[in-house]
Amino acid sequence: MSMIDDVRSQMMEAMKNKNKDRKDALSMLLSALKNKAIDKREDLTQAEEYEVVKKEIKQTKETMELAPEDRKDIKEACEIRIAVYQEFAPEEMSEEEIRVQVREVLDTLGIAEPSGKDKGKVMKELMPRVKGRADGSLVNKIVGEMLV
Repeated sequence: MSMIDDVRSQMMEAMKNKNKDRKDALSMLLSALKNKAIDKREDLTQAEEYEVVKKEIKQTKETMELAPEDRKDIKEACEIRIAVYQEFAPEEMSEEEIRVQVREVLDTLGIAEPSGKDKGKVMKELMPRVKGRADGSLVNKIVGEMLV
């Protein structure tokens, strides 16, 4: 079952249960997934579906951060949407899992004494391995710590 079908069925369930906030969040996610599929002109892969979900989470977090302090309603709506989107997001890699991947890349590249100059080579090899499963800024931070 594709994520679009899953989101649609959960949206129908939320409508039956009269859970407006959940229905609205699922409706936005469904719209984003459909738009991506239309742009691509074919069904989305699982990685592309996860990419859409992560993008929606990121945009919602930005909206929440930019909302004025006195607009609690916006912040609450964003929190609800993020909670719903998290149900469909891929499980994030832990810092230790990322470190293991960095070590594997260093071994693959044959870098015994890693230094800051190797960061570009390491990131080029590492990012395709962790794409969609790890936050890029966290990966960058960990690589920076390991290449001292």
